[in-house]
Amino acid sequence: MLIIPIKDGENIDRALKRFKRKFDKTGAMRQLRERQTFTKPSVSRRAQIQKASYIQHLRDKEEN
Repeated sequence: MLIIPIKDGENIDRALKRFKRKFDKTGAMRQLRERQTFTKPSVSRRAQIQKASYIQHLRDKEEN
């Protein structure tokens, strides 16, 4: 559970913004969406390999 202390005279919009930022950092929504569907280990492994090759391609491109 996230607890956001509100200071005296603080705007509620500002506190809400702090809450949203803290909530995003926990990664709860990402984890929830990820758990909604099952992905086979081979599919997730393939996605990791594709992502790694893409990043490597960008780094190689940056060096030249």
